[in-house]
Amino acid sequence: MRLARFSLNDSPRYAFVQKDENDGKDYLVELDGHPLAGDQVKPTGNRYALDADGVRLLAPVIPSKVYGLAKNYEAHVQFMHEAGHSEIAHAPENMVIFTKPSTSVIGPDDPIVYPACSKDMNFEPEVAVVMGRIAKNVSVENAMDYVLGFTCVNDVTLRDLQGIDPTWSRAKGFDTSCPLGPWIVMRDDLNWRDAHISFTLNGEDVPMASGTTANLIHGIPEQIAAISSFSTLLPGDVIMTGTPNASGHLDPGDETIVHVEGIGDLRNVIVRA
Repeated sequence: MRLARFSLNDSPRYAFVQKDENDGKDYLVELDGHPLAGDQVKPTGNRYALDADGVRLLAPVIPSKVYGLAKNYEAHVQFMHEAGHSEIAHAPENMVIFTKPSTSVIGPDDPIVYPACSKDMNFEPEVAVVMGRIAKNVSVENAMDYVLGFTCVNDVTLRDLQGIDPTWSRAKGFDTSCPLGPWIVMRDDLNWRDAHISFTLNGEDVPMASGTTANLIHGIPEQIAAISSFSTLLPGDVIMTGTPNASGHLDPGDETIVHVEGIGDLRNVIVRA
């Protein structure tokens, strides 16, 4: 099952995404409530095509906070070292955790704004975890019970500022740095242990940016357990699990597409501030 957040004539609402067996297209089946509020929701009877007039997909959630894992794939750590962005040649033993504010979140087709303070914006395609229940001090064994589902994320990073800001606040927390979407695939409907990630830049596949969550150093349950040990995770909060391989430079006008097999495509375009 897929859960989407969309606007109809600028009015936000939620929907299940269902494929019509007759035409093979996806449709939004509108819901009468907020699925993350703990309320029982049911279809309103309204159905909209994704390309219908006045319909626009939004970020599937507006989290209270976003956590990310850095250096969580050995291939990415080696790439960053070889590219001269890091002195570390191999992944560290302990998790490297950072945050993005809720104001960094945008949705499918929203513009990623290149801030004037940077000259080196990079893409980082990843799988994102969306929490479904309040999680505090959860165990690794029970961590997945707190997950609603998964979506695509582009952990857009200002690489030049990352090198001079120890906390990465500007490098990873600037407005529009966290595109999410296109929707949430429910926890049991994705093979999250081996979810395949790929990336397209201006219509061309970038093979070195691809990978699979099977190669995560710290797995998803371990990430949830570790983060919930110091921070209460709320429904709708997001964990970016790490980028699997190489990242790369972005320029104004570039079109980015993060693809996760079993979820779909997250498209955004870079614009100048």
